[in-house]
Amino acid sequence: MKINSCSMTRRGLTAILIGSAAGFSSCKREHKRIIGVVPKGRAHLFWQSVHAGANAAAKEAGVEVSWNGPATETDYNGQLQIVDAMINRRVDAIALAPIDKKAMVSVVERAKREKIPVVIFDSGIDTNDFVSQVATDNYAAGQMAADRIGKILDGKGKVAMVAVQPGAASTMAREQGFEDRVKEKYPNIQIVDKRFGMADFAQSLAVSENMLTAHSDLAALFASNESSTVGAAQALKGRQSKVKMVGFDWSPTLEEGLKSGLIDSLVVQNPFKMGYESVKAAVAALEGKPVEKINNLAPRLILKEDLSKPDVQEQLNPDLKKYLGE
Repeated sequence: MKINSCSMTRRGLTAILIGSAAGFSSCKREHKRIIGVVPKGRAHLFWQSVHAGANAAAKEAGVEVSWNGPATETDYNGQLQIVDAMINRRVDAIALAPIDKKAMVSVVERAKREKIPVVIFDSGIDTNDFVSQVATDNYAAGQMAADRIGKILDGKGKVAMVAVQPGAASTMAREQGFEDRVKEKYPNIQIVDKRFGMADFAQSLAVSENMLTAHSDLAALFASNESSTVGAAQALKGRQSKVKMVGFDWSPTLEEGLKSGLIDSLVVQNPFKMGYESVKAAVAALEGKPVEKINNLAPRLILKEDLSKPDVQEQLNPDLKKYLGE
């Protein structure tokens, strides 16, 4: 009897151990990888489109997106805290749009030390400790804007720039591309002023008004992101100005400006694709698959007559409700 009892005990214990192992295995299978996605801010439509693209890729790959960003695109301390918190909670990977190319280096390098792969999107960073960078070719986008202004001004006139903020690699690249192209190709176009709107609608409006006042013979404005374009457009509308403008990014407000002729043209990105490709790159890195180190997305110049094209509408108006559940 003792032998049988002992035998039963061993059999019972074996069954328990097997069951426990199966349970642990089941838990492991059910665990969804979490990709932390950190935009520069939450206010602009651009970031909502990035979020939608990230969710679309996550659904395809069977992973979860943890989306969090600072309230404003100047709050790099807030962004640092968000990324630190994601590292502390051990997310599987992080996709980050750095507010400042220098300030965010420390958390990206920390993530690498913690063996958490980082994908950089939208804007560059001063470190190579990332697995992939997914961003618009911003320098080429600035050149594209310069060529459009060169065409509409017939190669001559005074231009002012509504810039975004120092330290933001993406918009700095656009602005540099614009300035370099004007200098190289349009000797009779003069950039007479450049002021920062600090990624804020009201401040972009104020600096635009100040430049219009300071330069009564201004022929054109170039604004290098959504907030700067909205602010500049409001300044032109308020003054009923005939100054021509090439802007950047897209929103329903900017679409109205394009339709009315207030805005000549917009250089647009593909934020949905940016979010999608960023999450796909993060998943590929986690699975040990090859990942493209630098993934440059092509910019696109949109004129009023382009708004009726189906492919343009598909790029400009992704179905946010479908992917964000709003």
